[in-house]
Amino acid sequence: MAVGLAATGLGAAGVMPDGRPTPSGYEVPRWIALSGKKAYARRGPGLDHPILWTYVAPGLPVQVIAETREWRKICDPEGSVVWVHRTVTSGRRRVFNPSTEALPVRSGRDAAAGVRALLAPRAVINAEDCADGWCQVRDGRLKGWVPADAVFGTATRAQCDFRRPAGPAPG
Repeated sequence: MAVGLAATGLGAAGVMPDGRPTPSGYEVPRWIALSGKKAYARRGPGLDHPILWTYVAPGLPVQVIAETREWRKICDPEGSVVWVHRTVTSGRRRVFNPSTEALPVRSGRDAAAGVRALLAPRAVINAEDCADGWCQVRDGRLKGWVPADAVFGTATRAQCDFRRPAGPAPG
């Protein structure tokens, strides 16, 4: 039984970049997605902190780089760092095409595999699994593969410094 718990991540304590345990029990950094129609991006973790802007991008993948019990400090595809309430996030894995070009969704893990569809520029799609440089994506009945380095939402290292204060990406 202990092997099963360790394999699924249950019972394992997550750790933040500074070595402290995470309140959620999940590792940081990790990928989540924004949920709902809007999410307020705040300067700090609390309703008393000012709203910097509002995300209106349901499903947008973001990377948790720090957290409190109720708040997640995230890095978005633009490199901005803000705090959002945990209730406006989802653990569902998604990836984002940050390019201005459509991205081929291939039938296999190979650049020569047939093209099943095109992922529109700045579009979001569900990610089933990412390994060996490829991510399996799905949207309804469409299932295929995209290169992991062509989408936002796959990096294993933190995309933004957790010590950086909230605000737009450095210019």
